[in-house]
Amino acid sequence: MPDFDAIDSLLAAVGPEAGLPAPGARRELREQARLSKAQVARALGVSPSTVAGWEGTREPSGEIRTRYAYLLDGLAAKLAVESESESGSEPVQEPEEVPAAAAVSPDPEEDGSGEGDDVESLAVPEPCVLCGRPAGSRVAGFAQHLDPADCRAVTRTASQAVPQAVAAPAPEAAEALARQEATPRTARPSGRSQGPARRAFQEPSGPADLIGEAVRAALSEHQGDVEAATAALLKRAIPDAMRLLDETRKGARYDIVAHPWIPDILRKQTSRGADQIWEARPKWTRHELPPGRHEVTALDVNGAYLSALKTHLPLGQLEHSAGLAHDRRRAGVHLITPPAWEHEAVLPNPIGQRDEPGPLWVTEPTLRLLLRLSGPKYGLCAPPEIHESYTSGATENLLEKFRVALKDARDAAIAAGDEVTLEYVKAMYSKFVSTMGESNYNRELYRPDWMHIIRSQAFANLWMKALKAHDEGLTVVRAMGTDELHVIGDWRRVFAEGRGVTEVKVKDAYAAAAGTGEEE
Repeated sequence: MPDFDAIDSLLAAVGPEAGLPAPGARRELREQARLSKAQVARALGVSPSTVAGWEGTREPSGEIRTRYAYLLDGLAAKLAVESESESGSEPVQEPEEVPAAAAVSPDPEEDGSGEGDDVESLAVPEPCVLCGRPAGSRVAGFAQHLDPADCRAVTRTASQAVPQAVAAPAPEAAEALARQEATPRTARPSGRSQGPARRAFQEPSGPADLIGEAVRAALSEHQGDVEAATAALLKRAIPDAMRLLDETRKGARYDIVAHPWIPDILRKQTSRGADQIWEARPKWTRHELPPGRHEVTALDVNGAYLSALKTHLPLGQLEHSAGLAHDRRRAGVHLITPPAWEHEAVLPNPIGQRDEPGPLWVTEPTLRLLLRLSGPKYGLCAPPEIHESYTSGATENLLEKFRVALKDARDAAIAAGDEVTLEYVKAMYSKFVSTMGESNYNRELYRPDWMHIIRSQAFANLWMKALKAHDEGLTVVRAMGTDELHVIGDWRRVFAEGRGVTEVKVKDAYAAAAGTGEEE
């Protein structure tokens, strides 16, 4: 665990322990000392996003609060001494004041890659892509607040009242956002503006082998005891996943809102209850089989949640709209009346097994699946009726580097027969998904909308595999959860066999008689 030596090495000279100053003063102290969030985070043993939260709306507690206060007190003392030593020198000429919207200055904390964004002032304010409120500047082609406090203020006040219909960010902005996330960045000679703080390590060095380092350290600490090392790694899977997320978000152009205002439909109705979002989890068994006795193969889909990290995720705070058609450049949750499903005998309903009729709240992947199936390519159902939505500007590539890092580590572990790393990686992505909602285990990211969207994407992926099997002449017998598909027929000509995330493996095989899909 990080100790005070790390802080001492950072400060060189510090004062006595003290309480915490106001959040704005915390950031000011760090910036005056020319320290990045990543440097402070490493000294304290937390992630940069946690430091960003302490400089915004969150408060540390326990021992970490004491260490943070120790750091801030030392910074204040050090800066006070420097200020006194400079007071006898010749006065320094103040630079000319530059309007905030036009200021462009290099900021190594915001982006260590040396790349910059073009900033332009707007004659007519446009909605910020993160919070939806009017912004007077455009960064890299779309509107943003240059002062992160402006966005944070919206997050703090929005929870006091449910917003009515809010103007969506300009389509050009959302389109530019998706395009920027999906294409490689090229270096720009200009400096960088003081934009919103990012969830990323902002240092010049490239991504580190965080997974490999953690595994080697755990094995060393437990003298090569595989079982003990694995147990230790599983316990730290959540904070390690968040640190990996920060690392893989390094250099990203656009911030994500980690703790936005959340509409009531995404809040649990009781402490042990659920919210109002329907994830469309498959739980389907074919009622009747063709005549004869059949050999059924239960296939296991590998890395279902890992693959589902590639999905359209909203970047900013969700904004309400009603009576609008679906906008593919945005993502969120939608109140729909689902279409009738007339293929229950051979394929599961895309919205899962739902007894009661009428409208329900579904996620982006479920809506997109229904729209796809209602299109001319498939024509399997009528389009769903969209009543209202909570959405934000979105990109499908938000977690792509994070997903690829986990996938590569998983593939390497399988190739090397490294079960320690394999179990560690599985825990990282599964717990990352399960704790980003209302969980006490992950305080750094509160996005229940993301949690539902990723889960629903896994369900939609399984449904599409069932459709592929059906279209290729296999008899689909059962579809369950995220990773279980039972079929009759030569499945190896349809699906690749193996342990990779694009492959399937045999989970079970059993005989089933005609007239029922149940195992004999």
